[in-house]
Amino acid sequence: MKNFKDNSMKHLMYAMLILMMSLSACGQKKSGPDTKTTAKTEVKAPDMALSAAVVTGNLEVVEQHIAAGTDINEKDPLSGSTPLITAVTFDKRDIAQALIDAGADLSVKNNDGSTALHVAAFFCKVEAVQMLMDAGADKNVKNNYGATARETVVGSFAEVKPIYEMMQQQLGPIGLQLDLEEVENTRPTIAVMLQ
Repeated sequence: MKNFKDNSMKHLMYAMLILMMSLSACGQKKSGPDTKTTAKTEVKAPDMALSAAVVTGNLEVVEQHIAAGTDINEKDPLSGSTPLITAVTFDKRDIAQALIDAGADLSVKNNDGSTALHVAAFFCKVEAVQMLMDAGADKNVKNNYGATARETVVGSFAEVKPIYEMMQQQLGPIGLQLDLEEVENTRPTIAVMLQ
């Protein structure tokens, strides 16, 4: 059991580092304009990149991207994070719901094999976990380290607290807000939700 915990901690640290790297490209623009032709009119994607709109909470721009046919499952080249994974990370529930409603693929994994449900569970986003489960997210999917979403929150909080602190330090300037006391208190709730 101790070996599993040691490996889980090491793998979780790698996963969080990958997530941090993923968000470094959040403001990058896509290389070409997206357009979607409808029966009546052609809809052009807005100038703001979808990833930037997600991080900044700009639902209007996200909806414009959806209307223009922007690939809402496009992975960030560094991390493999999708707009949905980013929305969950930054607790942009309205944007996450809009992406789900638009058909975002719930099974897409980032580079560490985590789905949006893994991320929602790890960051203890109760509403996001419920939203994803209601939309049909598979709670039995394992990431590259063999952990399900539930398994990311069942270990000792003391062991993973430095990861949360590092994530807050690195991603706080672009909007990540973590209340570590709330995260610690919510981990058991998430674990029960994902049983």
